[in-house]
Amino acid sequence: MDECKVIIMGFGSVGQGVANAISMKKDLIYEKTGVAVKVVAAADSSTSAISQDGLDEKLLVETKKNEGKLSAYPEFGCDTNGVDVLDAVEYDCLIEATPTNIVDAEPALSLTLKAFEQGKDVVTSNKGHLALKFREVVGAAEKAGVQFRYEASVGGAMPIINLTKETISSCKIESIKGILNGTTNYILSRMTSEGSAYEVILKESQELGIAETDPTQDVEGIDAACKTVILANSLLGIDATYSDVKVKGISDISSEAIELAKKDDYLIKLIAEVSPDNLQVSPRLVKRGSSYDVSGTLNMATVKTDLAGEISVIGLGAGSLETASAMLTDLISILKNKN
Repeated sequence: MDECKVIIMGFGSVGQGVANAISMKKDLIYEKTGVAVKVVAAADSSTSAISQDGLDEKLLVETKKNEGKLSAYPEFGCDTNGVDVLDAVEYDCLIEATPTNIVDAEPALSLTLKAFEQGKDVVTSNKGHLALKFREVVGAAEKAGVQFRYEASVGGAMPIINLTKETISSCKIESIKGILNGTTNYILSRMTSEGSAYEVILKESQELGIAETDPTQDVEGIDAACKTVILANSLLGIDATYSDVKVKGISDISSEAIELAKKDDYLIKLIAEVSPDNLQVSPRLVKRGSSYDVSGTLNMATVKTDLAGEISVIGLGAGSLETASAMLTDLISILKNKN
């Protein structure tokens, strides 16, 4: 394999980050794998740009930012969308970056299963289909004999899935505890440092673009619960779905509660716990100066193993290029495995 033709489905912040990252790292990918990566299609929610000869990644991003739709891409823009894009062009790997949907997992579920049916590898940043139908999706990949990788679905740039499966593969994973949502960590960190009320910091976070206009998935713990399910299935072999996680968010945390914790040298963090006995996301007290004492939008996780003891990782849990970095790492692994 000397060329890998990719489709980027979903062209919001993450999809654009992937396009930018491919543009920046084409030479590096070729050096590491001997394979040239070519984007042959990119699609947003209703339009796309498709060319078997390849598209200009920077022009894709500029077109989306300036025109708001990929159909405005010169010469190759069109109104083809959804699974139809996968039929419109020859490709080797689907890079799936559509928004997470925890109601019915669409469009990620249909796109991913269609790619498997076509015998194509898939890299995803999506949590919806993994949180709702992990076994079904992973099983479909195995049945099709294709590679499916999803490092970016948990913790953005923070390496957790690949680290655990590959770097410490000699170890049995006993449990994982961590901060798996950057938005809530930012809000709680600011409340701690400034003594401000939750509502004030949330509004500021929204103005800065750290929190979504509708912050429910983050602040009510839903996002972290999805990631908990993915880690439970992929790293501990627990057959779980989103409904198996006990979830409580941070919207009830008061500045008074944070001040009381500080007096005893504690912090309040939204902690996800993954173990055979407990799948839970909830605000907890953690000791100041411990490995859980990370600020801003950082994520962290402590993996408890039988041989290596506890291993902690920290990394940026969100961001366009940061998440794209994990997706490109997955793509490189797929290409290496094919050679």
